[in-house]
Amino acid sequence: MAEKLSKKRYSPHLFDVTQDIIGALPLKLVERWLNSEQTDHDALQLLKNYRVTGYSVSSDSVGLTKLTQQRDLLEILTIIDRPKRIIYGYGKAIAGQGVGIWAADNTQMFYPDSVEAATLIAAMLTIQDEVAKSCQIKIGLAAHYGSFYAISGGLYGAEAEAIEDVAENRTCGGEILITQALRDRLPNDHNFILEQRRDLIDDFSEEVGNIYRVLDGARLEQTEPTGDRYPIPYSEEFYSDLLAHEDQSSHLSQSLALKYVQQKVVVLVESQGEFGDKHEVAMFNQLSFTALMKDIGLQCLDRLDLEPSAEIKVINSLGIYAIDQPLLALEFAQSFRKALAEQQITCRIGIDQGDVLIFALASGTRDIAGAAVNIASKMAQDCGKLDKIYLSAGLAELAENHGFQEFSTCISAVEFRAYEG
Repeated sequence: MAEKLSKKRYSPHLFDVTQDIIGALPLKLVERWLNSEQTDHDALQLLKNYRVTGYSVSSDSVGLTKLTQQRDLLEILTIIDRPKRIIYGYGKAIAGQGVGIWAADNTQMFYPDSVEAATLIAAMLTIQDEVAKSCQIKIGLAAHYGSFYAISGGLYGAEAEAIEDVAENRTCGGEILITQALRDRLPNDHNFILEQRRDLIDDFSEEVGNIYRVLDGARLEQTEPTGDRYPIPYSEEFYSDLLAHEDQSSHLSQSLALKYVQQKVVVLVESQGEFGDKHEVAMFNQLSFTALMKDIGLQCLDRLDLEPSAEIKVINSLGIYAIDQPLLALEFAQSFRKALAEQQITCRIGIDQGDVLIFALASGTRDIAGAAVNIASKMAQDCGKLDKIYLSAGLAELAENHGFQEFSTCISAVEFRAYEG
């Protein structure tokens, strides 16, 4: 059983701020959890007004990692913009709602219980048709019908996390996967051709049951996508410039790069903790650890005389920071790792340097895009070991000067060279 968390582990002023500190969950709700007995009953009571029933549909792109090595940042943003517009346009047309801020290449939508399962699957088939015709990348889609917690624009719960995991890690380009619960809502005379993904039974059966691939079936008829914008992370000015860049010359790309792109060292921290057996308790504990991680990160920035603005975001167990100098970034990462260890929290950290775009969001928080974020994530999250820091090949000199060991690995069909220390 996970250790009961206490407010004494946090800076005294942390819970006095009015701004949400973790984007998708209000800090005041975390504080209420910390002040409770932290039992299963407490978790369910705190969450009861946030429970929703419907469909969670997640997507992720396929082949983007290789493209980031061939195209500049603005080109990548235009490439991932088109599928997101298609997903949101058709989704919104059948009463779907965007979940979160779609800063990266993945998306999430919630559809209310009133949407028919056949309509949703037809929409996903239509989306894949449109993506195949007009986009430079493919996407995987995964959908589940169940119960979730809708909190401050985010969708939480074991089922939401499971179907997001399926979309991000188990789909191929052009593939549509649905769960047993969604299939059970189809009428007996449906015309969809389904095939069970038996390879996923052991990994996801507890959360979402059997999973099926949709091979073919009806598409949406007489339904036009809406022209509404998906939950963009960009300013109106930047997004207008990005759309203009989509069909314009390289000269415009260069001028936009000078206007918006920054050179930064990206530090990506993923913490690991013991969160408990009951999912609702584990969810609160994880978010409480996230608040603690944010608190520690700000203290580490202060100790190195770095501005608090170096923090881009802290959400769930992930923190992303943008720092000007590689050596300072490494010192920050080492300080962060040590401080987390003192709180009995393990982590893994990836560091890369490159062109990034940093966006101010309407909520007052920020987000970031760029190949450096992707590379830092690949090193830490996809192949990283706990308690280790990873430096990219672009930081080879820094790595060699600080005793890091070189290694090679293959992720998403791309060969990576990096350093571990």
